[in-house]
Amino acid sequence: MHHGKHRFIAGFLALPVAIYGIFVVSPFVQAFQISLTEWKGVRGTARYIGLDNYDTLLHSDEFWNALKHNAIMLAIVPLITLALGLFFAFMLNVGGRSRKGAVVAGVRGSAVYKFVFFFPQVISITIIAVIWFNVYNPDPHDGMLNALLGAVGLDSWQSSWLGDKGLALACIMAVMVWANVGFYVVLFSAAMANIPREIYEAALLDGAGRFPTFFRVTLPLLWDTVQTGWVYMGIIAMDGFVFVQIMSVNMGGPNGATDVVPLRLYQTAFSESRYGYASAMGIAMLVVTLLFAVLTMRFARRERIEY
Repeated sequence: MHHGKHRFIAGFLALPVAIYGIFVVSPFVQAFQISLTEWKGVRGTARYIGLDNYDTLLHSDEFWNALKHNAIMLAIVPLITLALGLFFAFMLNVGGRSRKGAVVAGVRGSAVYKFVFFFPQVISITIIAVIWFNVYNPDPHDGMLNALLGAVGLDSWQSSWLGDKGLALACIMAVMVWANVGFYVVLFSAAMANIPREIYEAALLDGAGRFPTFFRVTLPLLWDTVQTGWVYMGIIAMDGFVFVQIMSVNMGGPNGATDVVPLRLYQTAFSESRYGYASAMGIAMLVVTLLFAVLTMRFARRERIEY
């Protein structure tokens, strides 16, 4: 009977594991094989060169410049996105005035607010990037942001935005935060809805303010959700391809100020036809992303709190 159970499990998992191996693991293996060659994308012309592409990668200023921008995104975008998501979710679910005898209540119309926050999630990333590209238009009449600043008498604040080397990356990161924060507002709101209201009521009745309640009650109980969100946002920050490709000046400009590794990989493969070198970049990004995910899951792990 025990032996038959194992055979049943193996038979049940065989097809999913085979599909995963073919469509997920196999492309990575093939990418690593291609990274060991000099290949221009023409079938049958790949020349084996060993680890030369990785050596070139280690000495490439363009690659390290792009990786630096990904690292900046990794440090800023997840932190701001999750912090705003937690703040808005907490205020929507616990920040309202008590009513009908309830000590804890969300703000009125919280369902409408959640819909508004979540709205960017139903829009294509490409459309979001195009919209914000026009918002940042430097023309004081056609650019929404500069026109708004001019209308309120802040002409001195008008800027070229995406054309300014010091502001371009920050502008793109702001859009990445805007595009993703709504999802985490809804996610954290759903997680908070599962926390017994009695816990909040006990804390507030004991004299705890809203902010101590957030840091000592809400955040510890949501830590697993926050940890998962951090990993997903980190992966998004290590990408940023669509935003940079559409919004930046000359794809990564000005002067490489917004270049990221996925965009560098795309240009290397499809503009320069250096598929072996581009595959080496892809493998490098895979290693960095996996390392980030493992370290996050390892060092952010806490004892699970049951309630």
